[in-house]
Amino acid sequence: MTIVVPARPRRLAYLGNPEVAVPPLDALVKAAPGLGLEVVLAVTAPSRRRGRRAEPTPTPVGELALSLGVPVVHDLKDLCGVDVDLAIVVAYGRIIPVELLNRLPMVNLHFSLLPRWRGAAPVEWALLAGDAETGVCLMDVAEVLDTGGVRARSTTAIGRDETAAELRKRLSALGARLLVEWLTKWIVDGPGPVDPQVGEPSWARKLHRSDLRLDWARPADELHRMVRVGGAHTTCRSQPLKVWAAEVVASTGEATVGTLVGDVVATGHGGLRLLEVQPAGRTRMAFADWAAGAHLGLDERLGV
Repeated sequence: MTIVVPARPRRLAYLGNPEVAVPPLDALVKAAPGLGLEVVLAVTAPSRRRGRRAEPTPTPVGELALSLGVPVVHDLKDLCGVDVDLAIVVAYGRIIPVELLNRLPMVNLHFSLLPRWRGAAPVEWALLAGDAETGVCLMDVAEVLDTGGVRARSTTAIGRDETAAELRKRLSALGARLLVEWLTKWIVDGPGPVDPQVGEPSWARKLHRSDLRLDWARPADELHRMVRVGGAHTTCRSQPLKVWAAEVVASTGEATVGTLVGDVVATGHGGLRLLEVQPAGRTRMAFADWAAGAHLGLDERLGV
């Protein structure tokens, strides 16, 4: 496609906060000059301390924007005083007032195949549900969260052992490509068609700690998905124990649910081999190293 660069660059604003929103911003700023675009503003949360004694640091989006020479603001009201043709929202995490939506066209890059997994944690819930595939959608920002029409989408399979962190990183890169491709068409043809969301919606609420408690009566494959999300936890001798990596095995014989048989925990169906764990007050470590130091006995049970 031949790009017809407009006489006046189309002015864009970018709204986002976490690391997952960094690759789309980076791709956008790098592609902008060749497309006749200009990223004139980034809206992100204020700098804050990441540790008890650390100096305040910007969000990942704020840090990248500053390094690329994009002005950074922290209040949505600042958008009202800037001449902007389109705002792009990626993991911004705040409700955008209707008054602003009525004044400024906005599109949102969402990390699921809408209407499945609307909400704050679509990657995590796709894993927990055992979905075979997911993807990214570029949609209009609407008054009701994640209900806008879809401008473009891209689908990808979920790896059998892929973690939420790995999948999120891959979807971020996929979304960056999708965004640039759509903007390339937008420059030439305008916004183009919009497809209404079709199908039964599902809600990806923010996860609570209780969602990731390992109930050993459940099947091993379900527990494995919880581990892949990150933050899965149980107890050993009434002390907290996080499980960061594991794999499903076929059977643990007649062992009682929750019993450790070597490095495998008996579950409601099959077993879960523990590969990496984190006891309270310690760093993550190989299961074998923890087990050696914990002096585990025969028929040790987890979760009791």
